[in-house]
Amino acid sequence: MAKLIGGIGASHSPTIGYAKDNNKDNDPGWKPIFTGFQVVQEWVEKQNIDVLFMIFNDHITSFFFDHYSPFVLGVDDEYRPADEGGGARNYPAVKGHVELSRHIAQSLVADEFDLSVFQKKPLDHGCFSPLSMISPQVDGWKGHIVPLQVGVLQFPIPNAKRCYKLGKSLRKAIESFPDPELRVAVVATGGLSHQVHGERCGFNNVEWDQRFLELLEHAPEELVQMRLAEYAELGGMEGAEVIMWLIMRGALSDKVRNVHSSTYLPSMTNIATVIFEDLGTTPTEQEQEAHREHIIHELVGVEKLEGTYPFDLARAHSAYRLNDFLHRLIEPQHRQRFKSEPQALFEEYGLTAQEQTMLTELQWIEMIRYGVSFFMLEKLGAVAGVPNPHIYASMRGEDIETFQKSRNVSMNYSVSGGK
Repeated sequence: MAKLIGGIGASHSPTIGYAKDNNKDNDPGWKPIFTGFQVVQEWVEKQNIDVLFMIFNDHITSFFFDHYSPFVLGVDDEYRPADEGGGARNYPAVKGHVELSRHIAQSLVADEFDLSVFQKKPLDHGCFSPLSMISPQVDGWKGHIVPLQVGVLQFPIPNAKRCYKLGKSLRKAIESFPDPELRVAVVATGGLSHQVHGERCGFNNVEWDQRFLELLEHAPEELVQMRLAEYAELGGMEGAEVIMWLIMRGALSDKVRNVHSSTYLPSMTNIATVIFEDLGTTPTEQEQEAHREHIIHELVGVEKLEGTYPFDLARAHSAYRLNDFLHRLIEPQHRQRFKSEPQALFEEYGLTAQEQTMLTELQWIEMIRYGVSFFMLEKLGAVAGVPNPHIYASMRGEDIETFQKSRNVSMNYSVSGGK
């Protein structure tokens, strides 16, 4: 099965991306940043890593306070650099590993982590600052990533123990993925000590940083027991994001080899790079199969329910464009254009001929089979003036009179707010 090769710890300060984009590699003040990441780059290449599992926190770029999740996993096939206010960085999009990300999502949820997932969101410097140094080539990282965004900027946030436990679950997920050729490294980003707000802005503690790295290698259980307030006191409020490194450490076995460790404090953040190679044993095939059965346990047998189409991550991805188009019917301007100039709107959103036909002909069951969520059809029905029971009847292949006879009360209704 998939092989977990090791873990990488790397700071994600925007300083790093700035240095890369402005060719500071030979500037004495910036060179140590490049030196540390050069070792990481060489290790990734030497180990033939196929997938980097990128643990980072977004800096209120793609994830805002209107919906802020503790753990949110990327399940897309591509990720692009985000515009953080001055234009997106000139770094190529990176491929996502959709099959592995779906497997990990199922595994973490089966292990009782209430996970969110995302698609079609660009990633900010939390991910791309270190990634662009690990793979600095003009054409970018040739492998794949699976990104995990950890919400550490609005309290309450996951504590150190929760992060460590997620790492333990992540290990089982990776090692049970049915691809014996896949080589994976877990990358934890953020830190080390820094604070970027308030009168304490500019705080650093290099002694604590070194102690943190030692404990991370030899005694992570001590870090797991620390409260968030202790992390803030020792490493700065924003420096407390190093709890994300415990996800990486939890994913590794008790036995690791430290093949690289460096820190450098040029300005606001103590920038670090660390590599731990995993020396643990591989689970048996029986153990891996038992975990795969655990992952799918909740839905075993649902495939036998005729006329039932569970809305899973694969359907959400394959029909994203059409679901997105229909979801936007909650916007008055989109609704109006759908009524007044549908063809122009179809072309603007890149809908295929098949998708356009399903919409214009109100092919309800065909859209369900295609991968559209029913709750998008409900919105379409409200705009098109088709009550919910008529949609239900059509999906069953019945006329409305026949369908209503199967109900206790014959009634019509929709989600439309109009009369």
